[in-house]
Amino acid sequence: MAIILGIDPGSRFTGFGIIESNGQHSRHIHSGVLKLGSAPFPERLGKIFAGLQTVILEYQPVQMAIENVFVSKNPSSALKLGQARGAAICAGVMNGLEVAEYTPREVKQAVVGKGAADKSQVQHMTKILLNLSGELQEDRADALGVALCHAHTWAFQKKIQIAEQGK
Repeated sequence: MAIILGIDPGSRFTGFGIIESNGQHSRHIHSGVLKLGSAPFPERLGKIFAGLQTVILEYQPVQMAIENVFVSKNPSSALKLGQARGAAICAGVMNGLEVAEYTPREVKQAVVGKGAADKSQVQHMTKILLNLSGELQEDRADALGVALCHAHTWAFQKKIQIAEQGK
């Protein structure tokens, strides 16, 4: 079982989710949202880095997965999202975590079974897969979905490596 930190980066809200998983069975450990407010942008990036440092130190994940940048209609928003991802990735790397990146489509495919799923479907399936009750806030659900995507991908890659070693 590995402890995995999933990240849904954003310049106003950054979701994070921590699961323990062997790829077939996953358990929710903790999740939340870093609320970055309306401080100047460089300060928000610092809050992402510091907030994730705190989460990493407390829960000791060994792997981190983060949602990749998608092409946005607004180039400024895409740049800010990329910078938020960079702050999050630096927090992981500085703490020795393996970092994997997944597109929104890959996350939806892994969690829901179709890459064109909408956010409510991701929320619903994340709750089912992690046996969560109550309302699951969107940023938390997305972060947990990224962690689940990584757990499934990582387990599949391990099976392939084992099969290749047996040849």
